[in-house]
Order: sequence, then structure tokens, then C-alpha cells
Amino acid sequence: MQRKAYVTGVATLLAALLAGCTGSSDDGGTTDDANPGTAGTASPAAEPGRYRTLPEPCGAAGRSTLDSLLPGIRQITDADQREKAYAGEPTLTYDTDRKVGCRWKVAQRDATDHLLVDFERVVSYDNTVSDDTEAQELFAKMADAADLPAPVDSSAASDAGSGDPSGTGTGSPTTAPSGSASAPASPSSGSSAAGGASPASPSSPSSSSSASSPTSPSPTSSSSVAASDLQPRLLDDLGDEGFLDDALSSGGSTAQQRTVTVAFRTSNVIVTIEYEEQSATLGVTPDSEEMQDNARKLAGQLADSLSD
Repeated sequence: MQRKAYVTGVATLLAALLAGCTGSSDDGGTTDDANPGTAGTASPAAEPGRYRTLPEPCGAAGRSTLDSLLPGIRQITDADQREKAYAGEPTLTYDTDRKVGCRWKVAQRDATDHLLVDFERVVSYDNTVSDDTEAQELFAKMADAADLPAPVDSSAASDAGSGDPSGTGTGSPTTAPSGSASAPASPSSGSSAAGGASPASPSSPSSSSSASSPTSPSPTSSSSVAASDLQPRLLDDLGDEGFLDDALSSGGSTAQQRTVTVAFRTSNVIVTIEYEEQSATLGVTPDSEEMQDNARKLAGQLADSLSD
């Protein structure tokens, strides 16, 4: 009987010890089984950008494109100098994985043209912010720095241009400025030339305004539309987002200089094109439409090459 009691006591002690060990692991002890329960709460790392490398900038623009942007390049008679002009000059950079660029400068008889193409690959060092988001924030700062004018509301412009058929309300303010250019000329000439023969204008104002409408407002409206098309603006058809800036230097005693900047973002790469022309003749202004068209064509080519 004593032997059986001893064995029973030992068994009870072992059971208590085992229960204690099991309970310590279940009561929040640090064990390997605790890790799977907290793994789901860890936030995943942000997505990396699409681009890991950058293109060779001095090869970004083809010769035909350079011929359009830099007309003087074809006037260089020395073959070696012409090839050097086509090759461009790489910009100084300390990390070619993050930022590269190339610039060209060609003088011709009438003007001197400068072209800069710059590529920047944006990398976020915050695991919670993706490369694309970091690039988007940087590009937004670039657009803010360009101080672009507010976009024109085309629907509001069309409503204002339609006027009021009854000649009252909103119709009179919109028609008055356009008619004011011809209205003063008509009464003054009539009163001085024919005295009372011309008082037809007060009796039939609608006929006089309709007569002048096809001639005077049309050129004014067409020129204003063309001018608005050339204003600095956002570009919604270039990369993920883009903008165009057009700046003309003050006249002064030197020839005028125009700088057209086109910038766009594709994923985590930001591309900037600066196209500058300085006229060699006082009073001659570089053509805005032509420069914008050439710069946008190059930007479209670069956007297509990045998307390939």
C-alpha cells in the first residue's frame, strides 16, 4: 500500500508540472506560436515604381526632331562640328540611376536655339509611400511653381458668347464690348459727313450692329481663341499628367527670348523639356505656336518610348 501511494503522488506531481508549462504558453508567454497571430497586422510595403532605369538622354531625340527644333544644325558646314551638335552634351549628374539629361545649343543667322531634355526617376524612401505617389507629389509642386493660369471654362464661355436674344440681361454686356469698337466710328463719321442724313443709326441700331457683327467681332474672337490655346496650361493627353509653360522675356534693349517648357510624369519618372529661342534681331519675337508644337511633338515621342 505504501508503494502504490508513492507512485500515485509522483504521477500527480508530474501532471501538475505539465499543466503549469502548458498554461504558461497559453497565458501570453512568448512562443513561436504567438507570431502567426500578429503577422496579419503588419502593413505591406508600398509598391515600387514601374521604372528601375532611365533612357540615354542624348539619344532621346532623333535627327529629324532635332532638325525641327534646331534649324541651324543643318546649316553647319563642317561635318565634325555638325555631328557634335547632333550628339548634344550630357548634363552634370552624380547618380545616373536617378537623374540624367542632355542639352543642345545651335546658333543660326536669325536666332539661337537651346534644348534641354531631363529625366528623373523618383524613389520613395518611405515604405508606406509608393514611388508613384512620391513622383505625383513632386510633379504637383513643379506645376504649382509654374504658376499656370486657371483653365477657361468652355461651357461658361459659350454661354456668355451666345448672349440674350432679347437684347437684355446677359446679352447686352457681352455684345457691347465687341460693338463698341465699331459704334463710335459710325456715329462720328455720320454726323460730320452728312449731318442729319445718318441718323439712321439711332432709328435702326439692330441693323447697324448686325452689319458690323460679321466683320469686327469675328477677327477678335478668332484671335482670342488662338491666344487662349497658346496659354500655359495643363496637358491631359501626355503621360499620366503634364503641363506646358510659355514665358517671354521682357523686351528692353536686347532681343526677346522665349522659353517653352513641357513636363510630364509617367509612373515614377518625370520628364522635362526646355526649349528656348532668342532672336538675333531686335523687335522680332520667337513664334509661340511653332515652338509649342515642336516641344509637344518631342514630349509625345518621349512618352511613347517610355511606355514601350
